[in-house]
Amino acid sequence: MFKIRKFDLVVALYIFGVVAAEIFGPKTFPLTNFSWMHLNASVAIFVLPLLFTLTDVVVEVHGKQRARSLVWSGLIVIVLLLLFSLLATHLPPSQRFAGTESAYDKIFSATARISAASLIAFAVSELLDIAVFAKLRTKMHKKALWLRNNVSNFISQFADSTVFIFLAFYALHESLGANLSFLFSLIIPYWLIRCTLSVVETPLVYLGVWWLKGDKASNDCKDN
Repeated sequence: MFKIRKFDLVVALYIFGVVAAEIFGPKTFPLTNFSWMHLNASVAIFVLPLLFTLTDVVVEVHGKQRARSLVWSGLIVIVLLLLFSLLATHLPPSQRFAGTESAYDKIFSATARISAASLIAFAVSELLDIAVFAKLRTKMHKKALWLRNNVSNFISQFADSTVFIFLAFYALHESLGANLSFLFSLIIPYWLIRCTLSVVETPLVYLGVWWLKGDKASNDCKDN
């Protein structure tokens, strides 16, 4: 009989989000195009809030150690993906694919700086999210899940946006003031959009916790 354990599906969804953000993230699309504001966002904005939602659900049901294990697994996936992209783009193409080689390499090869920024920002923000959510969970005696989820997401996603944009786009030839002005013009709108998506996805946290707890209770009974 076809059956998938719920936690295995959570892991699969998490890895999907990690891979989708890493592969498709370089593409941006226009969010606003007013005369006084031109704001673009990465397509990864649709999956990044999902990653924070999933880690919060796992902390709530299985504890922070299991959630950290999930994050470290995601980091390993990113590293392996980057290493494999180096191999794939450096191997010579067969004659049949020689005509598309330049497009293939352009799509799948990322600069070392962007890749490093993505990896560091992911690690910092996800581990911070788990730490903040777990701390609030203890302080608030497991109450107000909606508040704990959104506060931890707001803090960790600000860290994610700030670390990535600073590492990826800080210009050494520009003054500190010029850099801060430019970088925060990117960080603040992008962070506010991600906060909005976090609020919108709050019902998914309650649904995920309810759904995963049922699987945990069932497995505990079987183990006993």
